[in-house]
Amino acid sequence: MAGATALRGSEGKSPWKAWRRTQVKRLGLGVLKLLAKLYSRQSRVPDLPFIPNEYFPFVAEFEANWREIRAELEVILQDRERIPFLDKISPDQARISHSQKWRAFFLWGMGEELTGNTARCPKTAALLRKVPGLRSAWFSILAPNYKIKPHRGITKGVLRSHLGLIVPQRWQKCRMVVAGQPVRWREGKCFVFDDSMLHQVSNNTDEERVILLFDFDRPMRWPASALNNLAMAMLKRTAYYRDARKNLKKHARAQLNDAARDRAIADAMQRVAD
Repeated sequence: MAGATALRGSEGKSPWKAWRRTQVKRLGLGVLKLLAKLYSRQSRVPDLPFIPNEYFPFVAEFEANWREIRAELEVILQDRERIPFLDKISPDQARISHSQKWRAFFLWGMGEELTGNTARCPKTAALLRKVPGLRSAWFSILAPNYKIKPHRGITKGVLRSHLGLIVPQRWQKCRMVVAGQPVRWREGKCFVFDDSMLHQVSNNTDEERVILLFDFDRPMRWPASALNNLAMAMLKRTAYYRDARKNLKKHARAQLNDAARDRAIADAMQRVAD
């Protein structure tokens, strides 16, 4: 049992459950590491840290409509204290998300649309629905003077895209490094990268950085594409996904309840005014 809490997300659980979770996670990561070699060989796009946008036609629509997306985001940010911190959604992210510096407003999670949240940003949601194999999507809100430690995504079968929405004026001081290659966000610009490669983020400014982040299936030939779908289906049965899904739905319900309460108060005040 010595390794029962070796991996994040096991805290607060019984020793047996923590140990079992750790072993299942290690086994799953081992299988995904083996699959990564197949995914690399059968990928329909280059196996690079950053994949050129030309391979993803839908990216151009996000760049063309970024101001409308940001307008929807700015309404959401008016209630920023209701936006949960990432580690409150996914306990497994506690190592890289701490000190209450990284908030996440989810639109899609684990392949499921959070309709209460997407209703608040219909233009963004409409664009995301056009992304083939969409897995997750969220507004990523990074506090000033914060660094995300080096880490890797769990699977090479999923690619990640970032669209810059609110970027610090000193944008040169706000960057991500993927497999040794740096990139800096610019408002209205999108890029796609391999999240399974080692990467880290630093915001060395006094301003917030906000992006639209979304994950989608790597285009691959058969049988890699079929195996990726099977692997993702199996991942949904693990605590890694179940805990995050439960927390996502809890926070989404809380936000809906808060919104309903605010509407009731506003209606009551309007009736008094009338």
